[in-house]
Amino acid sequence: MTDYDISLSYKNISKSFGDIKALDDVSLEIRKGEIFGFIGPDGAGKTTLIRIAMGIVQQDEGECRLLGSAARRDTRIHAGYVSQIFSLYTDMSVEENIKLFGSLYGTPEDVVMKRAESVLKRTGLWPFRERFVGKLSGGMKQKLALAAGLLHTPEILFLDEPTTGVDPVARREFWAMLYELNREGLTIVVSTPYMDEAELCTRKMFISGGRVLDVGTTDELLGRYGKKILMLDLDDRRAKKWILECEHVYDANLFGTCYHIVVDDAEAGKATIRDAARAKNIEIPELEDVKPGLEDLFVAFAGKEASK
Repeated sequence: MTDYDISLSYKNISKSFGDIKALDDVSLEIRKGEIFGFIGPDGAGKTTLIRIAMGIVQQDEGECRLLGSAARRDTRIHAGYVSQIFSLYTDMSVEENIKLFGSLYGTPEDVVMKRAESVLKRTGLWPFRERFVGKLSGGMKQKLALAAGLLHTPEILFLDEPTTGVDPVARREFWAMLYELNREGLTIVVSTPYMDEAELCTRKMFISGGRVLDVGTTDELLGRYGKKILMLDLDDRRAKKWILECEHVYDANLFGTCYHIVVDDAEAGKATIRDAARAKNIEIPELEDVKPGLEDLFVAFAGKEASK
């Protein structure tokens, strides 16, 4: 793979804030045309990775190259950025915000408004261009932030947990727009704690405590999981204790009203769980074999990190 095929690379990146190690020897390459996900809990290092890529924060060790250049402050003119915190002016209209944002790139106003009309129509905000931003819904504000990030037609777009606090319908609409932009050739890097959004990324990296845990497509990641999952429909938080005492059981986690039980052998695990339930005079429904998902993998990674 040539440098031209790589939109963003991190090589042995480490970063500390005082005594806190935000990133620990992170190496990663993001290919041109990907929708790449940074997946991890709060404090995992996702935002720090994006800020380093944009040249907002400087790493302590290692090298980061944005669009092939280590001079990221210069190169970021070709990058769009939607931050975790909404940063546009709520006491100005949609149109006024767009004009102001465009002027920061030194673009003539007539060019700004031509581009603005295109991105506002694409995001469905054109009819609301005279509305004060403070009067927009959460989903519409995120669409406006996206529109601002696209105004200068970037080659790569960074989105830091863009749908936090946004309703499910608005989230789906937002991701539909991202897919459309990606089909047109835009490289997208998105950080998210949501596993349903992780599924939508073409490749993803699990990160926790500043360390890369694994990188790959969904199939590649789950192919390395190595355990079986049994689903038990039992809405009883107290059951976890005796389930974990069963032979062949590695972990048990309640997802809604069902346990996902991690075992090394499905049939042997079922037998020991049924025996344990009978010994406690507990009637349990049938144990089902289910395919592991990214949420199971996320929980497994979190458990490994917590045990260190």
